Amino acid sequence: MSENTYEKGRLNLPFVGFCTFAKSRTCEDWDNIKADVAFMGAPFDCGTQWRSGARMGPRSVREASTLFSFGHGGAYSYEEDTMYLEGVNIVDIGDADMVHTNTEKSHANIEYGVRKMLEAGALPVTVGGDHSVNAPCIRAFEQYANKGPIHIIQIDAHLDFVDERHGVRYGHGNPMRRASEQSYISGMTQLGIRNVSSSNRSDHKLAEEAGSTILSVRDVRRLGVEGVMELIPKDVNYYITIDIDGFDPSIAPGTGTPSHGGFQYYEVMEVLQQVAHQGEVVGIDLCEVAPDYDQSNTTSILAAQVLLNLLGYVFHARAEKARQSS
Repeated sequence: MSENTYEKGRLNLPFVGFCTFAKSRTCEDWDNIKADVAFMGAPFDCGTQWRSGARMGPRSVREASTLFSFGHGGAYSYEEDTMYLEGVNIVDIGDADMVHTNTEKSHANIEYGVRKMLEAGALPVTVGGDHSVNAPCIRAFEQYANKGPIHIIQIDAHLDFVDERHGVRYGHGNPMRRASEQSYISGMTQLGIRNVSSSNRSDHKLAEEAGSTILSVRDVRRLGVEGVMELIPKDVNYYITIDIDGFDPSIAPGTGTPSHGGFQYYEVMEVLQQVAHQGEVVGIDLCEVAPDYDQSNTTSILAAQVLLNLLGYVFHARAEKARQSS
């Protein structure tokens, strides 16, 4: 490769141009999505029980992601001598429309967007918004049920397995309970659950009865990556849902419900890298980034970095499997 290969066209620094996820092209025609990955914002935070602000998460994650768009067509890992994201076609389809104060309509719009991404054969990546947006994301996979059951990998400080409180069934404390009610969800691995406000004993027991493996941060550290992976079903479809408060507030302060004692970056990424190789990742959401609580934008940068590296793992694993089967 000549030294002038990267001198053609615009330099296109992160702070220049249009702000889309990883500076990918846009697609406003949801009936004509042609990409390997489709990114959609779900700026809904009416499900929060304390500090709102996650509605601004998608815009903030998009802006942070431009930092990682300035490169050489991929991301080189010298540790593995691997080029990630090379040739992966990502498109930003914008945001699902939000109808203020109307959870039902807002969630229906999110579900519609995820269905369109799935119909197009793209890997759906949805960024919230509070964690209640996971419920419509999971409902959209009803059309995917004929491709086999789905196991959910959850990174979170909180169990989110509340059934109903004062008539609320679709707040940010309910999504994993709602997911467990879907016939095509075979079980869950819930990682990072800890401390006060996570959930009560009965919810934990019901989650375990529904097929969940629940591990705290200290459990994950004690088991190590290999020990954790032994508890996760192999050769299945995975849906990955990441609440940014699964990470420690020292690196992710910009969230509505921070919980100390959380994960550091590589503790999560090393597990997710193995998940990508152990089965097929069919969907991703990342929620609860509330940028106004973090003036440094560290939380948004973390979210963007997690997503782009995770996508690199997923498509590298797919390519490896294709080579092995050919």
